[in-house]
Amino acid sequence: MRSSRRIHYLPLSLRIIILAVFCLGTSIVHAAPPDEANENSGDLSLEELMEIKVDKVVTASRYEQRVTDAPASITIVTANDIKKYGYRTLADIVKAIPGLYVSYDRNYSYVGVRGFGRAGDYNSRLLILLDGHRLNDNIFDTAALGTELPLDIDLIDHVEFVRGPGSSLYGSNAFFGVINIITRNSSDISRELSAGIGDNAAWKGRASYGARYASGLETMLSASYFDGDGRRNLYYPEYATDPGGPVFHNNDFDSGTSAYSRFSYGNFTLSGLYGTRKKGIPTGAFGTVFDTKPNYSVDDRGYVDLAYRRTFAESVELSSRLYYDAYSYQGRSTYAGSTGQPNVISHDDADGRWMGGEAMATLTAFEGHRLSLGAEFRDNLSMSQINYAVIPYTRYLDDNRRSTSWGIFLQDEYRISGQFLLNVGGRYDRYDHFDAVNPRIALLYQPLASTSFKLLYGEAFRAPNTFESYYNDGGLSSKANLALKPEKIRTYEVVWEQYFGATYNSSVTGFYYRINDLISQVNDPDDGLLVYRNVDRVETRGVELSLKGTWENGLQGQVSYSWQESTNVDTGAWLPNSPRHLAKVNISVPVYRSKLFVSPELQYASPRLTLAGSRTRDPVIVNLTLFSRDLVKGFEASAGIYNLFDTAYGDPGSGEHLQDVIIQDGINFRIKLTCRF
Repeated sequence: MRSSRRIHYLPLSLRIIILAVFCLGTSIVHAAPPDEANENSGDLSLEELMEIKVDKVVTASRYEQRVTDAPASITIVTANDIKKYGYRTLADIVKAIPGLYVSYDRNYSYVGVRGFGRAGDYNSRLLILLDGHRLNDNIFDTAALGTELPLDIDLIDHVEFVRGPGSSLYGSNAFFGVINIITRNSSDISRELSAGIGDNAAWKGRASYGARYASGLETMLSASYFDGDGRRNLYYPEYATDPGGPVFHNNDFDSGTSAYSRFSYGNFTLSGLYGTRKKGIPTGAFGTVFDTKPNYSVDDRGYVDLAYRRTFAESVELSSRLYYDAYSYQGRSTYAGSTGQPNVISHDDADGRWMGGEAMATLTAFEGHRLSLGAEFRDNLSMSQINYAVIPYTRYLDDNRRSTSWGIFLQDEYRISGQFLLNVGGRYDRYDHFDAVNPRIALLYQPLASTSFKLLYGEAFRAPNTFESYYNDGGLSSKANLALKPEKIRTYEVVWEQYFGATYNSSVTGFYYRINDLISQVNDPDDGLLVYRNVDRVETRGVELSLKGTWENGLQGQVSYSWQESTNVDTGAWLPNSPRHLAKVNISVPVYRSKLFVSPELQYASPRLTLAGSRTRDPVIVNLTLFSRDLVKGFEASAGIYNLFDTAYGDPGSGEHLQDVIIQDGINFRIKLTCRF
């Protein structure tokens, strides 16, 4: 029987956060310089309002448009934000975005979107793009967020997060949204050297070169390396054999290398990316022997991409790309041998290779219409999974497959009148074993250039990935399921976006999601083996509020609050790893002209349900960054303290963990220096 709903009163810590949000928001509002008071929209005429500068975005429709014209709710995080708040990875950026939260199992970072954050699902329900190039791999469909992302965060110009289903343009994985990482221009980089150090012997270095030549050729080259011992003295009571132990030493290490290059000439852009990352696994995941070696994973990711873009007679824009991608995973794990026998070293490897292309034409020749037509093809040349024990040599899995997929899409942005905009589109995708049709429709009402009301409906799908469909360890613990169907989501949203002069912008969003055929890992009662099946249905509803202010003197700030409720449709149960409340505050204050900034950041997440049915704490995490630029010409410096008050907290563990809650880092720091010459 479905459980009845109860009223959930706000916890004391959340009430404190809301009060802080209100106080800081009020201080931001009153911090505008007196000579900018007439920037407020209430003092502007209709003509002046029409001149208000509105942010632009390319991800929502695959072409540049104003945020208020885009058929989605959107957040943009700039390079300026990244520097001032000391973000170290894409996961740090994601934590600051309204409605998103991140879990970390001390190997990978996992994103939760609007109350849905299934621990250990490899981020396969979020699509990540790099300058429009898909980064999700063809084995696990992983969207990399942490140090496993093969791009140095210093190369980011801005990040666009488009909420809601994106399958009408992008196909699979654009389930809850799309993150598009836009890299910096070559001319912005020139020559840069960067170095940073942190606690636990962590350090990072980067060298970058960018230039634009008289011939029109633009070049960017960059290489990075990082290394760190990770957190020491990790205590897990689940493994304790005495009151003081055990303590895990020196297996939380993290190291990696990345390289990025881009060459642009005329209408062509050739880019390449490669990254490798090795991470120790200190949690004893998947039943490995705790406090022993080897237990680590290695992820390699790379691609080569040739893109073309050209505009004809200002009414036709063509864009296309050809690409070749590669991904490999190596897992090395130690398992206990049988009685009296040595430990068994297990190798768990995956290797993926794929190539493809896409093309899109955008036509504006028809009055009031912006019509987009596109097609995409992908050939998965190799999808290999291998699992074997070394001594004695025993092979449990040796699976190698190949597949193809293609899709076509159509979208029309129709300006019905000066105040109404209609966006209608859809995409058809064909896979080897199924096909999918996903529409999207948006009606926008814009009484002023600074105001946009959006009614949004969309559908999206996620294809079963190679791991879920074909992983089989020979009957030891899991088996394959070739009959998996794609997941399906339907979403309804109401959005109000408002710009107040050149200083403030706000967003209010209400949403409802319904997911069918959700792929979940279950135990088959016939043989006790783990298998992925389409068994769950989920619904999510919620509200998001945000207010952002930016002033010419460098002062900036943002406050946001999200309420979300995700439940199992069949049981009414609250989903694990799903906070009902998220509150975030950040403010960057110039303390010396526009050269020195102090930037505190506060993040709160309400308790989350664990797999064992307990609840996590509801921590208030405070970060503080001091950032300077051009105090000495050509130099940027920053010092960041993260988890300033050393708050103890953890994230829910996944099915492979003995721990119900995975311990997170206490207070830690980073100091960074960048030189331009």
